[in-house]
Amino acid sequence: QLQASGRLGAAGGSLRLSCVATSTIFKVATMGWYRRAPDRDRQLVASINKYNVVTYEDAVKGRFTISRDVPENTLYLEMSNLRPDDSAVYYCNTAPTALNGLWGQGTQVTVSS
Repeated sequence: QLQASGRLGAAGGSLRLSCVATSTIFKVATMGWYRRAPDRDRQLVASINKYNVVTYEDAVKGRFTISRDVPENTLYLEMSNLRPDDSAVYYCNTAPTALNGLWGQGTQVTVSS
C-alpha cells in the first residue's frame, strides 16, 4: 500500500509530498506521482525509474522535482513556484500504470492564490 501525506500551499510557495511504499517492488519499479484535479482525469506528472532517470509532465517541468530514498522506501515530490492550478489530489504509485490497478486515497493539495 502506498500512502502519501502533504500540506496546504500558497501560490509561489513550495510544498513537499512524501510517500512510503510497503512493497519491495519500490526498489525495482518505476515510481510516479499522479494528480487528479476536479472534473479532470488522473494524470502522471512525474516519474523516476530505478536508475533515477526522471520524466515530467510539461506543466510541472522546472517547478517539481521527484526523488526517491530507496533504503527508506520513500518517494518525494518537491513542488515549488506553486500555482492554483496545481491544486489536486496527488497520488503516488508505480508508473506508468498503477500497481495491480489499485490506488490509495491520495493527498489533497490546495494552493491558495
